[in-house]
Amino acid sequence: MAIEQPALLKIKESLGNPLELSTWVPAANCCNWSNLYCTESARVYNVYLSAVNISAQVPSAIGDLSALQSLSFDTMLGLSGPIPPSFAKLSSLELLQISDTSISGPVPAFLSSTNLSALILSNNKLSGPIPSALSSLSNLRYLDLSGNRLTGSIPPGLLHGEFRFLILSHNQLTGEIPPSYGDGDVDTIDLGHNQLTGDPSFLFSAVKPMTKIDLSWNELEFDMTRVVFPRHLTKLDLSHNRIRGRVSKSLMDLNQLKELNLTYNQLCGEIPTGRAMARHGAECYLTISASAERHFGRVTKPGEAEANGQSKSQSC
Repeated sequence: MAIEQPALLKIKESLGNPLELSTWVPAANCCNWSNLYCTESARVYNVYLSAVNISAQVPSAIGDLSALQSLSFDTMLGLSGPIPPSFAKLSSLELLQISDTSISGPVPAFLSSTNLSALILSNNKLSGPIPSALSSLSNLRYLDLSGNRLTGSIPPGLLHGEFRFLILSHNQLTGEIPPSYGDGDVDTIDLGHNQLTGDPSFLFSAVKPMTKIDLSWNELEFDMTRVVFPRHLTKLDLSHNRIRGRVSKSLMDLNQLKELNLTYNQLCGEIPTGRAMARHGAECYLTISASAERHFGRVTKPGEAEANGQSKSQSC
């Protein structure tokens, strides 16, 4: 019987004794209870709850599960309150997911587990700045704080070592993207739907390993004409910014590109042609012309300029 049984029973009580935890009774070996896993030495290392109808705050007794490696609470809108300081005791924690709940307060700066590789606190009611202390989590690879009410700037230092996924979309973040992020070898950057400013083009180059970039719905400004995008991109969304110049010719070499949105910018000239264009069809590019013509001028489809008696390259 795991030594954490008293803490688990406190957690159940704090959550209002939900039906999903009906197997959590003192008479049974807690390693046989639902919604958790134990190690061979009978230590609880994984607790997970999903879509449980409760009205409670995050139980502070979770901090007494000293061997816990993974904690996942998702789709529990009745879960509220801040993340308790007792979580600082979870020194073995590798995954912390609390998403689609009503938890509030700041993103905790007291998470001390150097083993933490994934922190997912998406679609909650968290507020305040992103704590710079997160940059000290040396094994962090996946950070998702999207869908909250976070403010302030993006702290430098998050992209280090094996960091691969940065998802901070749908917040109220301001300022510029830290220049040091240009040195990171990340897979995904999603900073869409914020209030970011400045020139983010240092994030791009052909040799970058990035597959997904979403910087949409910000106030970013740069000239796209000579920008070279990562060759392995599958998604590129730069819509609703202040990007100017011609559509980069490097787009026609992105053979894995499946999603492209450059709408509502200040682009001009002709949409480039190439193998990627032929394979995916023009529809993913046509929105560029539609938005530009309505709001910022004229971007032409391939061949359209000659058909209209215009020069192939229009002035920008």
